[in-house]
Amino acid sequence: MLPVLLIVDDEKSTRDALRLALEDDYEVYAAANGKAARALMESEPIDILLTDLRLGGESGMDLIDYAQGLPQPPTCIMMTAYGSADTAAEARRHGAYYFLTKPLNLDEVELLLRRAAHTRSLEVQNRELTTQLNPVGGLDAMLGDSPQMQRIFNRIRQVAPTNATVLIEGETGTGKELVARALHTLSPRNKSKFVAVNCAALSPQLMESELFGHEKGAFTGALQRRKGRFEEADGGTLFLDEIGEIDIPTQVKLLRVLSERTIERVGSNEPIAVNVRVVAATNRNLEEMVQAGSFRLDLYQRLNVISVQMPPLRERAGDVVLMANAFAQELSRENNKPVRHFSRAALELLREYPWPGNVRQLRTAVEHGVVMCEGGTIEPADLPEYLSRHQSVIAASPSVVTQSNVRTDFGLDFTPSFNLEYVEQQTILRALQHTGGNRSAAAELLGINRRTLQRKMAEARDVFRQYM
Repeated sequence: MLPVLLIVDDEKSTRDALRLALEDDYEVYAAANGKAARALMESEPIDILLTDLRLGGESGMDLIDYAQGLPQPPTCIMMTAYGSADTAAEARRHGAYYFLTKPLNLDEVELLLRRAAHTRSLEVQNRELTTQLNPVGGLDAMLGDSPQMQRIFNRIRQVAPTNATVLIEGETGTGKELVARALHTLSPRNKSKFVAVNCAALSPQLMESELFGHEKGAFTGALQRRKGRFEEADGGTLFLDEIGEIDIPTQVKLLRVLSERTIERVGSNEPIAVNVRVVAATNRNLEEMVQAGSFRLDLYQRLNVISVQMPPLRERAGDVVLMANAFAQELSRENNKPVRHFSRAALELLREYPWPGNVRQLRTAVEHGVVMCEGGTIEPADLPEYLSRHQSVIAASPSVVTQSNVRTDFGLDFTPSFNLEYVEQQTILRALQHTGGNRSAAAELLGINRRTLQRKMAEARDVFRQYM
């Protein structure tokens, strides 16, 4: 769906010229005065308001004031032929996102509107505090409307009613235990226990006793009989987190349990039948461990009946705002802080950070913001400092190869011996390949406007023939 743009200017030539230039990328409405503009904003959800300062006998400032009072105010941009620093400052006090001076530079207008549309989409996501999923039991704790997460939710629904063993793979902090709990909650076993074991926290000496239990006197300190986690989870689900950390002898015993559905307590030869569904998780590459001889192939095959691959948060950046808002609401209640939302700048910090610690790190960062926030809005200064440092590093990084600001982060090898025109053309080609030939998306990726991209393609038509 295209962003909705309302152009308000008492000069018909300006309205018509802007409409013609922008109608490919926006759903454009136009009004000659404040009264007509207000009527449109009452009847249509406007994303961006582009208004002149002087509208006959009216002021564009008043129109922006009206827009800011709407339930979902648009992003407002002021334009005028009578610009000054004081006027620009006043426009911003009224809520203007930016101030443009006439005569307008169309390239500048297009770039600014693209940024405003991006900001607008952040604001819309900022208001969406719940997922787009129908919160069926077990999935309501998992957030995400990205295609990757939708596929995972569908797989959980499909697999949960079965008894199949599931292996969940993914980086630390991606929510593997949430998947395991959802599988249990949506299964017929949900009346019995969900038992979680962190294999990385147990030494090899304790692992066997923890999983299978022990008899009194089985070893020094075994003062009484103790049931293991398999018996505790009987009838339910046993979640073995960080399964790649268990040693080979325990792997052998675990394989036997999965094959025979019986366990033997340490210090006993008596088999005990257990009815347990095993869900395992790891942040390690078990296939590589099998090749290296540190993980048994037969156990890997037993565990990997159904595989769930959890994507890192950096690969589903569209979920960051949704999750941050949900965390902020939850954590504001826990910390008795009346936090309502994030500022635009704070959301930009969250979206741009790569989140090596994934969802767990995002939640911790949001908690920092909630605790440090002194008002109802979380600002960049309230978030952990490493977010701002990362943004500063990105901003300071060299990212141009020509005066046209074409970025070079598409895998192109650059050496001083290259002809700059060739480098630019190859960078554009990489961007077009990356976006499947979508010129608007390629231009945005490159940091230039679409008209500039089209001009460069036209100037080297033979190079870009396949995308013309």
